[in-house]
Amino acid sequence: MNYDYNNQYQTTSYGAQGGMSGGGFVNQYSSQGGSQSSPGSASKTYGKETLRPVTIKQLLEAKQPHPDAEFKVDDVEITQVSFIGQIRNISSQSTNITYKMDDGTGTIEVKQYIDSDAASFMDTDSGPSKPKLVEGVYARAWGRLKAFNNKRHVGAHVIRPIQDHNEIQYHLLEATAVHLYFTRGPPEQFLGTATDDAFKQESSSYGDNAGADAMASNGRSLPQMSPAARKVYEALRSGPQNGEGMHVHQLVNQLGMPYPEVLKAGDELLGNGSIFTTIDDETWAILEF
Repeated sequence: MNYDYNNQYQTTSYGAQGGMSGGGFVNQYSSQGGSQSSPGSASKTYGKETLRPVTIKQLLEAKQPHPDAEFKVDDVEITQVSFIGQIRNISSQSTNITYKMDDGTGTIEVKQYIDSDAASFMDTDSGPSKPKLVEGVYARAWGRLKAFNNKRHVGAHVIRPIQDHNEIQYHLLEATAVHLYFTRGPPEQFLGTATDDAFKQESSSYGDNAGADAMASNGRSLPQMSPAARKVYEALRSGPQNGEGMHVHQLVNQLGMPYPEVLKAGDELLGNGSIFTTIDDETWAILEF
């Protein structure tokens, strides 16, 4: 998925399925614009069409500054939306088929208009091996959020049954990821923040040099480790290299660290393969690699 703060984001391989070949989703929308949107709406949003994964709750709570404005989710305009829900009811009229859909966060009506151009997108003749749009099945809908007489519905361009139920969980995760992106920012800005804060706090307890990157004697970086583990490792590396290593009590006296803290650090180093036990479980030596 690709997102940015100008509301430009693209769907993934799941969103590219379901009768959307031959020019793509936007081209299909344009070909059916007469039955799906009001006059002039295509020109109003030309050049800034987006496709956003959402939940029904987000659609029901979307804000619309005024009747002619686009709806907003997380203060970001939405044009095309995609969501997955279970079909609770199907109502057929002469001009459209209305599906009442529920995704666990809310229910909304999805209207798919009937005309000759749309016939190829209907799943009424999908064959015995493929699920059909019937009550009880899960389906993915692509369309535009609309409001009529203070009641919201989605004008669907495409709606198809779900065949791989992993897609349901995938969609909810994708909708969550996009929501967090626009409300909290890119995930990159949070990487390492909690670890760095904890590292600085623990480093102040054991001296300024506790945070130095531990390196093996051959110059290779060691696995990531806590500041306490780094101090124990450095003590072992700088100690006598006689094959026997150092006992926990020696490390406690040398480093001035509590006995349980040294044991915990040793367990961490043993776990990531940086040291090994020698004559007993509390005597350790550096494992060169």
